[in-house]
Amino acid sequence: MYATLITILALIAVACGHGGHVKTGLDVLIEHDYTQLAGKKVIVLTNPTGITPQMDLGIDVMHQSGKVNLVGVMGPEHGFRGTAQAGGSEGTFVDEKTGLTVYNAYLANTTTLMGFIQASGADTVLFDIQDVGSRFYTYIWAMYDTMVAAAKTNVTFMVIDRPNPITGLDAFGPVLNESFVNTYVGRRAIAQSHGMTVGELAHMFVGEGWIKEASGGRSLSLEVIKMKHWKRRMTFEDTGLPWAMPSPNMPTLTTAMIYPGTCMFEGVSVSEGRGTTRPFELLGAPWINESWVSAMRDLKIPNTEYRFQCFTPVADDFKGNVSCGLQTYITAKTTEQLRTFDAPYVGTALLYTARKLFTVGNTTSDGATTGAFHWLLNKADKSKYDVDVLVGSPLIREGIEKGLRPEQIRDAWLPGLQAFREKRKKYLLY
Repeated sequence: MYATLITILALIAVACGHGGHVKTGLDVLIEHDYTQLAGKKVIVLTNPTGITPQMDLGIDVMHQSGKVNLVGVMGPEHGFRGTAQAGGSEGTFVDEKTGLTVYNAYLANTTTLMGFIQASGADTVLFDIQDVGSRFYTYIWAMYDTMVAAAKTNVTFMVIDRPNPITGLDAFGPVLNESFVNTYVGRRAIAQSHGMTVGELAHMFVGEGWIKEASGGRSLSLEVIKMKHWKRRMTFEDTGLPWAMPSPNMPTLTTAMIYPGTCMFEGVSVSEGRGTTRPFELLGAPWINESWVSAMRDLKIPNTEYRFQCFTPVADDFKGNVSCGLQTYITAKTTEQLRTFDAPYVGTALLYTARKLFTVGNTTSDGATTGAFHWLLNKADKSKYDVDVLVGSPLIREGIEKGLRPEQIRDAWLPGLQAFREKRKKYLLY
């Protein structure tokens, strides 16, 4: 009877999302002794986040097993082994540990990606990268582009699914406007914080006809290796899985949670904290003072707190110069708090207060400034602003310039967000 009680309690714990690790798609693949890959020639798009619970890299584990016919690897931004900084890659090389050719897939166009698949002789592309849940994080668009290339080369695309680490509960923020598609921070019209796993996004990319449209009418054979025991209400800590930095400037889960909001500061003349140990949590410039903290506290945004902080970046904006500003703290802990935490709104409020407090004259600039708040023009297309490219529309910048308050700007993006939320429901796997 005692044993029966223990069994019942264990089942309840699993059902409630406690008492054991979530199994990623990689764990499920290994558990089934790689039968899903039997007889296939596999090229893998992956990076250091494609790990087991024991923190071994999946590509190494597969190679050592001798049960998977691996014919190549593709590395996204930051590279397969993760040695490159933002906007960089490791190039194409032969991996010493596995002997496999690693192709540089960062910013590679469809023709180049098709060439990698064909050169490797693969009939299956396997994707295994931990996403962070934000539209302008480039890994999901590396997946999208490779899906298009897979459709054009008539090979199967398989996704090893992993948790959305910031929330699977809901979507937040503006939805990309169709006039801003086809940048590497937004290939398609999804929300800024999409609330989906990479497997669910892959199904959306196919289900909405986006892959077929981009591949000239070709259909894609898509398979998703689902997780076990993951619940949408889980925090990443609840999963029992190890956190591996998805990129050099994504060190912690807190970074990932605030990133869909504060990454917008890449589009203005304020440091987003790159070159510090707390990127995207720390924001500042040499000309910012404590009034910013007071202004943010006055807005009383739920689940956030703010602290004045000065820092000296060792890289990127204001390198070597003392910059002051603030650190954003996220206090959301419960399921309900996480369900309503809106990072894009927090980022909008931060932009609104910085623009209001630290503007001197014109707010337009084609380069970084050391004197005041500016919106930066896009270097590749001077007709657009960097922040608009990130947001996927001019909605936030224009709203702030018109004097709209953060809540009014959020009201303006809600209709598009509600439509995306409805569309999203069709593709949820958990």
